[in-house]
Amino acid sequence: MSPIRMGRARVATVSAADLGTRTTELSMALVSGADELDPSAVEVARRVVDRAVERSGIAGDHTVVALAGATGSGKSSLFNALVGADVATIGARRPTTSRPTAGIWGDADASELLDWLGVASRHVVDPAAGAGAEVAQVAGSLDGLVLLDLPDFDSRELEHRREAERVLELVDVFVWVTDPQKYADARLHDEFVRVLSHHDAVTLGVLNQAGRLTPEGVKVLTQDLTKLLVADGVADAKVLATSAVTAQGIPELKQRLANAVAGHAASRQRLKADVVGAATKLRPGVADSEADVGRVPRETLDASLGRAAGVPIVLDAVARDYRREAFAHTGWLFARWTKGFASDPLRRLRLDRTGGRPPIPVEIDGADVRAVLGRSSIPAPTVSTVSAVDLATRSFVRDASEGLPVRWAQAVEDAVDGGDGGLSDSLDRAVIGTSLRARRPVWWFVVNILQWVLGLVALAGLIWYAVLWIFALLQLPRPETPAVGILPLPLVMLIVGVLLGVGLGILSRWWARVGARHRRTVVGKRLTESVAAVADEHILIPVDEVLLRHRETREHLEAAAG
Repeated sequence: MSPIRMGRARVATVSAADLGTRTTELSMALVSGADELDPSAVEVARRVVDRAVERSGIAGDHTVVALAGATGSGKSSLFNALVGADVATIGARRPTTSRPTAGIWGDADASELLDWLGVASRHVVDPAAGAGAEVAQVAGSLDGLVLLDLPDFDSRELEHRREAERVLELVDVFVWVTDPQKYADARLHDEFVRVLSHHDAVTLGVLNQAGRLTPEGVKVLTQDLTKLLVADGVADAKVLATSAVTAQGIPELKQRLANAVAGHAASRQRLKADVVGAATKLRPGVADSEADVGRVPRETLDASLGRAAGVPIVLDAVARDYRREAFAHTGWLFARWTKGFASDPLRRLRLDRTGGRPPIPVEIDGADVRAVLGRSSIPAPTVSTVSAVDLATRSFVRDASEGLPVRWAQAVEDAVDGGDGGLSDSLDRAVIGTSLRARRPVWWFVVNILQWVLGLVALAGLIWYAVLWIFALLQLPRPETPAVGILPLPLVMLIVGVLLGVGLGILSRWWARVGARHRRTVVGKRLTESVAAVADEHILIPVDEVLLRHRETREHLEAAAG
């Protein structure tokens, strides 16, 4: 009796829920980061996802086992011995097997699965016929097993090799069949076993045609093949020596197949291995972390954008406008007419939109401002200013993408490289849409009243003197003129009105300079916020979106790989 105990399946249990979760995570990783990952690995991962979804949607709990081997290894004879009938064609002419042949155990319909596998040649195994009875005694039930005899992977016919490679991507269990002459064949180990070594839990090596060897020779070659499989990356490699002629090792191989079928988990184990392998291969395409855009220094960026938007020019105009308006309200009453000789600094820049009044709180967006107000007349930024913006932007992008792989770093850079003048227009709209004035200060109102009082006093004194002069001209009796000390009251009124009015005007001009600096600070904060909003829209948000996709891709890949 076989030393392999019946029912001791070596296939790890993989739940449908776990497989579905991992497949979804891999799919989400491709959605978020396929453009920035290695194209060849992405293509493999997409095929893995499609294969997992398609296989999971096929009804039935079948386990697909493929007998793969080189020309002359005797896998077709081994297939017939396992099936218990001469199903596969055997002959001296090579290559013999051109299309896969399937042996099916059990009553469950495997048509949908075999259609998906692209296997047309099918044979339902009768467990009571031939060696089937022996199988039942040795290994219990093989119901659900689909055994495939594949074309030779070293066939001279390219079509045969491609067919073998295609089917190997879809099966659940690999049985590598070789013979004493080709067990160390480089094509077998380098192009198949090593490539699919991450499926070690469902991989078995078979040294066929062992009847040609002495017992000692079988032992030596079996050990040697086991070492080669381990070197290929197959952990806990198992090798069986078989002979289709003498039936040596056939019961043990059938028991292995029974163990693989037990639990019907081999298909999910294969798909899980594919998903994990694809995610692991993609994982080097993302970094272990990404920068937090909110913590990346942006002072230089905001300052350079502010200069490009003409903020210093606008602030100078705001300060001059404040002093101009302050003079119009607090200057000496009889000198205010000179205001007309000074141009409106904000109007020259086409920024005089509020008429000296606080802006009306109406909800409008940037498009409305752009359509109604048009562009400002702020001078275009100089070449050095544009260069400073480009340098600051590149510096910010470099800090934000530090540590990212090349493709992700390039994606961050491309995200902020509009190249269509959108940034310049947005900066101009930001300046236009920012309120550059505020409510008139209360002290303007108070000083204005005082100036009017002093002006009227001076005017009254002047008129009084004019009346007295007319009386003297007409040689009429002059009315008695009150005096303040030795000075006539009209003279006192004129002197006091003029001197105090001029003095208050000078004092107001000095105070207006202080107010202009305050207004400049207040408006500067508004403009800084507006420019920062533009930087957020055109630079920070696009960069953050790329970094968010990077984080999502990394997390999905880690979840898929487990």
